[in-house]
Amino acid sequence: MVKQIEKLNKGIYLEEEISEGVKTDFCIGVAGYPEKHYESPNPDLDLMFLKNKIDAGADYVTTQMFFDNKKYHNFVNSCRESKIEVPIIPGIKPITSKKQLSGIPSIFHVDIPNDLAIEMMKCKNEKDTELVGEEWLLMQVRDLIEAKVPVIHFYTLGKPHVVYNVMKKVM
Repeated sequence: MVKQIEKLNKGIYLEEEISEGVKTDFCIGVAGYPEKHYESPNPDLDLMFLKNKIDAGADYVTTQMFFDNKKYHNFVNSCRESKIEVPIIPGIKPITSKKQLSGIPSIFHVDIPNDLAIEMMKCKNEKDTELVGEEWLLMQVRDLIEAKVPVIHFYTLGKPHVVYNVMKKVM
């Protein structure tokens, strides 16, 4: 798909140039997986497929959500070692309920750090879990800003006020 969009940007439709074809000006973003895509047999192959998408014309990468910034930083380092030089936008999400401790890993195939899980398990109600999730997100955001990431993508999944609260604290 990336190759086809890149061709559309040059006015080439379905493998042939149309003399009056309109050139498009799409910016192409692709997904990246700091903890590897769940269908990939290993991180090296996952990185190879990402490199293929970049070589085909992708302009940037947005990551799958992660809760441990070390995984993002390691992923970026691996990408740079593989000559992937496009911006890599971190995708992060606040955990706002105990139910998400098992739901998110099973659906999205990502790990929840032990420290976060322990603090969430101590919570007595949903308000407390939101506050713990907000504090964890704030910690992630501050670290990413310090690391000079190009931009941060937030997966709000119905809880935009948590992200709003974090952004008020960092601005």
